[in-house]
Amino acid sequence: MDSFVVGVYARAVTAGRPLGGDESGSGTQRKERHVQSMTREECLEFLRAGTRTGKLATVKANGEPHCVPIWFVVDGDELLFMTMSTTVKAKNIARQPKIMICVDQESFPYDFVTVVGTARAEHLPEAEMLPSATRIAERYVGTERAQEFGRRHAVADEVLVRVRIERFLSAKSVAA
Repeated sequence: MDSFVVGVYARAVTAGRPLGGDESGSGTQRKERHVQSMTREECLEFLRAGTRTGKLATVKANGEPHCVPIWFVVDGDELLFMTMSTTVKAKNIARQPKIMICVDQESFPYDFVTVVGTARAEHLPEAEMLPSATRIAERYVGTERAQEFGRRHAVADEVLVRVRIERFLSAKSVAA
C-alpha cells in the first residue's frame, strides 16, 4: 500500500471517520465499521516484531514526495536506520527533518503503524557506528550474518539516522 494512501487512510482513522462508504452517490453501500487504533505500547511492540521493513516518506527540495523502504530498529523512543550521506533520503532529512515511516503487516488482517517524527542524521566514526549497524542487520539477516552486514554499513560515508517518535497513526485488523 502506497505510503500516501496509508497517510490519508490513517488521517481518516485517527479523525474518527468511518471508511468504506460510497460518497459518489452511485448507490453502492458498504457496511460501516470502526477501525481501532493501537496504544503507544502496542505500536512499539508492532514495530519491534519480525522483519517488517519501514517505508520512509520525505520531501524533496522541489516538493515532490520520496518514499523508500528501510531496515530499522526501535531504540527507546526512537527508530534507528542507516543510509549513505549522499542518498536522496539523507539530503531530504538534512533539509527537512520531519518524516513519516509506515510499517505494515502485509497479510490478513492488515495492521499498520505510521510513525510521525523528526529525524537527525549522525556522522559517527566507524567504530561508534558498528554496534547500531550490526543491531539493525541482525534483525533482518540473523545473527549469523549480522557482523558482516554491520561492517558493510559502518563506513565513512554512512550516517546513523535517529527518528524521535512524536506520534503514531495506527490501525488494527483493517480488513477484519
